[in-house]
Amino acid sequence: MITRESPAQRISRVVFLGLWLIITIFPLYWIVVTSLKTPGAIFSFPLSYWPGEISFENYAGLFSKSDFGTYVGNSLLVATVAATVATLISLLSAYVLARFEFRSKTAVLMAFLVTQMIPAFIALGPLYLMMVQLKLVDNRAGLMLVYVAVCIPFCTIMLRGFFANIPDALEEAAMIDGCSRIGALFRVIVPVMKPGIVAAFIFNFVNCWNELFLSVTLMNRDSNKTVPTALNGFITSYNIDWGSMAAAAVLTILPTMVLFAFASKYIVQGLTAGAVKG
Repeated sequence: MITRESPAQRISRVVFLGLWLIITIFPLYWIVVTSLKTPGAIFSFPLSYWPGEISFENYAGLFSKSDFGTYVGNSLLVATVAATVATLISLLSAYVLARFEFRSKTAVLMAFLVTQMIPAFIALGPLYLMMVQLKLVDNRAGLMLVYVAVCIPFCTIMLRGFFANIPDALEEAAMIDGCSRIGALFRVIVPVMKPGIVAAFIFNFVNCWNELFLSVTLMNRDSNKTVPTALNGFITSYNIDWGSMAAAAVLTILPTMVLFAFASKYIVQGLTAGAVKG
């Protein structure tokens, strides 16, 4: 039996969601406002919730004081390549885990799940020593390799749920028509799974784009640093450049906002498609 909401319940729900929306959006709003203030007006009293004079000095100083364009380019390259490779590998591993039965299948799934429970900073020491031995420290290819390894477990578990929702008969019909198993996967299953694949890629991209600990540990030269490392560099022992940091944060958020705006349809379809059974 479906019960209808009373007017009081409806009003209280709208008020609660409105307050929650304000609390959620206000930090982003404050970062934008701070980035548009002059350095001297950021800590002026009384506190201003809108800049009296809009200034782009922080944005101009961001590129004059640091090589921020290089940082953005590094982040785009590393995040795009790592997310693409991790999604492709996870697609194949998820297919195997969803379609085949083998002795160590449960152990592999448990290993993937356990890795998501371990804080990343615990592995920084051993990982750094291994990368030194491989001569991949301060190397963008080495950072991509690490990001791929970090993204694969979660992405595999995510895509396995999408494969579980696709009937086996679909690819069996394609194989009867002459496709190989790989051909059936990429010609028949992958187009059906496009929302799930896009959702997995976006999650991988955002994780790589926002990652800080590994980037700070493995990247030393300015020419190889990513955006999170650049943001961390505005904090020194004696000062915090709030204006430049706010401007950098705004420019850092924009690519992910654009990505989510264009792919929101696929994200919603992908998450709902993979949430039924796994």
